[in-house]
Amino acid sequence: MKILMFGRGVIAVAYGWALEKAGHEVEFYVRPGRAAKYGTAIDLELIDVRRRLRGQRVTEKWPVRYRESLEPDHDFDLIVVSVQHYSFAEAMSYLAPRVGKATVLVFNNLWVEPLVAIGALPADQVAWGFPGAGGGFGDDGVLRAALLPMVFLGTLGGPPTERAQAVRTAFRQAGFRTRENTDFRGWLSIHFVQNAGLHTQSLKLGSLAELAKRPRNVREAILATRELLPLVEARGIDLRRHRSEVLPYTAPLWLAAPVLAWLFGHFPPMRTVMEAHANPEELRAVCRDTLAEARRLGVSVPRLEEAEPYFAAD
Repeated sequence: MKILMFGRGVIAVAYGWALEKAGHEVEFYVRPGRAAKYGTAIDLELIDVRRRLRGQRVTEKWPVRYRESLEPDHDFDLIVVSVQHYSFAEAMSYLAPRVGKATVLVFNNLWVEPLVAIGALPADQVAWGFPGAGGGFGDDGVLRAALLPMVFLGTLGGPPTERAQAVRTAFRQAGFRTRENTDFRGWLSIHFVQNAGLHTQSLKLGSLAELAKRPRNVREAILATRELLPLVEARGIDLRRHRSEVLPYTAPLWLAAPVLAWLFGHFPPMRTVMEAHANPEELRAVCRDTLAEARRLGVSVPRLEEAEPYFAAD
């Protein structure tokens, strides 16, 4: 399969590397002028958890190919889009007239309605998913990230299309397990508010790494997320269809808080994600957008409101 990773962010690089290792042809689309700045290789320090629970450490200088333009008659089979949620509309605007015959995997955090988010992109060419990876680029340009064994894939109702099945096959051939959900709109909303709940504390403490060190603040993050679940319901989502996703935030606090704190601080792949994350504006934007929606729908979210000084726009 010929694959275009849209952008050169953490997720694009981590999964681009894994898919190329599985035999696919991978390129990156970057903005004009960026290719020369980035150079011909990316330095990787990964924890790859696809085959070992605690992960296999990978240190590699990975040669990559960039392109700074895309014409509608391209021959890519798959375009993978994973950008910050506040940049998604711009990405769709660029891709819509250039998608050609490719399938587009939306591999992205989203808060707006999915079918609205893709704009003029043909819905029958879209597959929906979410990564199980995270990390960040350091000041030295090295990507430090964890690549977890699971990717999340779904539909907006009904079975996967032939295009979506081809996406699933590509990830499975690359050694990933897939977890399915037929209400991916709901899944994305729940994931978004989970992030907002965590960031009420990480922004207050200064980083996700600091949150991982403080079980008391993990407890507060769980409570903040609980307060946000009615917001998800106010958006018309049935939480009963997502019991496993909300369980860490509905389980007894005496159990959930120490388990999550241990995972964040002591399980090497999760600790890498927490320590390497390098985009605080992403965290602030998630909280701002969640609070704006709560106010629009009249849902009380006191812990998120209390944290507003840490994420309010300048």
